Amino acid sequence: MHVQRMKNNLAQICVVFGLFSLIHAAYSAAQHRAYLRLIEQTFDYLPEDIIVQALVSLLLTLWAVTVVAGEFKEIRATTELENKSFEVIGNRPSFYTFSHRGKVMSPVYSQAYL
Repeated sequence: MHVQRMKNNLAQICVVFGLFSLIHAAYSAAQHRAYLRLIEQTFDYLPEDIIVQALVSLLLTLWAVTVVAGEFKEIRATTELENKSFEVIGNRPSFYTFSHRGKVMSPVYSQAYL
């Protein structure tokens, strides 16, 4: 329990650090672009250090978010439906229609009731 809490706290710190690092990489990219405009050079690509920082920050943030989220829930349909009967699965009350052409075709109802 203590190890799991410590791992979760470390992951939360990594999320914050990764997000700040991503913001810093975006700011650095904008600053680099502004610098190139000042010295009147064309923008071809970002420097490697900004690209590496952005990729490492993204990977760190993705890893930390998955750790903080906890165990993933299984998405197979059988796990959700194994304790339900077939009648419950096919029952959709929102699709019930009570005013349909069956009344007109039925001999029980006359035109006076319509």
